Amino acid sequence: MNKQISHIKIQNIAIALGIAIFFITDRVLKVSAQAMGPETYFKLIGDWFLFRFTPNKYISFSLPVSGILLNITIILIIIGLIYYIFYLILSKKNLSLTVSERKTTIILLTIVLFGAISNIQDRLIYSYVIDYLELKYFTVFNIADIMISGGTLFLISCFLKKK
Repeated sequence: MNKQISHIKIQNIAIALGIAIFFITDRVLKVSAQAMGPETYFKLIGDWFLFRFTPNKYISFSLPVSGILLNITIILIIIGLIYYIFYLILSKKNLSLTVSERKTTIILLTIVLFGAISNIQDRLIYSYVIDYLELKYFTVFNIADIMISGGTLFLISCFLKKK
């Protein structure tokens, strides 16, 4: 039993460390991109995929929604995510989720949470999100956006598989 508990603790630490690494990498890349400025860029894959600083005042995929109302909405969503994650961690009964489903949900929501925290930090400090990965003819994004979109898509796919 002790080996199983020890394995679970190591697994939880590894997951937390992975999420932290993505969060920290995003923050470092944002600072680096902003320091370079919009005129300087690096080609990651030819002319198709660039590392370039782009201030984004809008939400995902540059949809034209911005301002104080957006910031308040995002902060409320972050608070809701924190509440629900702790609810899932602390409640052991009366949930329609299995232990495995609950753990997966907690992990995916935590990934989304840390992506949202990274982007709201930019919004509150600079009034825009620092994007730095430019995909030609599509969009400019960052690792936090990948965390938010990827975590959400995986969460949706998990619930669709359940049905």
